[in-house]
Amino acid sequence: MIKDPEIFRYVDIPNFPKSTVRGHAGRLVFGTLKGKPCVCMQGRFHLYEGYAIQKITLPMRVFKLMGVQTMIMTNAAGGLNQDFKVGDVMIIKDHINMPGFAGANPLCGPNEDRFGVRFPCMSDAYDRELRRQALAVGAELGFSDFLKEGVYCVLGGPSFETIAECRMLHLLGADAVGMSTVHEVIVARHAGMRCFALSLISNKAVMDYESAERANHEEVLETGRQRAVQLEKLVSTLVGRVEQYNNHCC
Repeated sequence: MIKDPEIFRYVDIPNFPKSTVRGHAGRLVFGTLKGKPCVCMQGRFHLYEGYAIQKITLPMRVFKLMGVQTMIMTNAAGGLNQDFKVGDVMIIKDHINMPGFAGANPLCGPNEDRFGVRFPCMSDAYDRELRRQALAVGAELGFSDFLKEGVYCVLGGPSFETIAECRMLHLLGADAVGMSTVHEVIVARHAGMRCFALSLISNKAVMDYESAERANHEEVLETGRQRAVQLEKLVSTLVGRVEQYNNHCC
């Protein structure tokens, strides 16, 4: 849906990480969406690819220096909330940073004062007004049946969670679990950017020892394909309205 695209491969950008996950094209696409200037990442980076946590969040600071003010992020996640169905889209209202509990935080090390303060607040990590706007857009588009709100928990991956781990995360208050997004949000918020994020519930987390179901990457990709058109409409419509608050979107 990007108009007048200018495309750069990650491998052609000096010192930029490279995407190694199947289904991630590994390109930056610049252009306009609904008349608004934007840059999109086709593929992101993860801890499980072996990158340092500061390296996988490097694009957020690149975008900040380009003048980006609003970040819109998407991910595929396992559903922990028993009321969620495969194909639901969860607007992230908060997160649980499990690697951060063990000291894996992208802001560790000397603080980059040109971007933000040493101890940034994260209680407002996911912009309340953008969440409200997204729910309104979803209602207008007839998406309310599969549009939810909830708490996202990030783990390191790449192995999917055990049954015991899923049960524990659910008890901690997580509605969905995945392997991305939170680190980027921390760095984007540190740099003063507004953040909005969506999780596509691509599989139900297995929490029953008698269940024969198993999480797999093929299910994640297929669910993404099935929900692609609605997600395009939701995100592009939201981008069209962000202009009321900001001039740039990523």
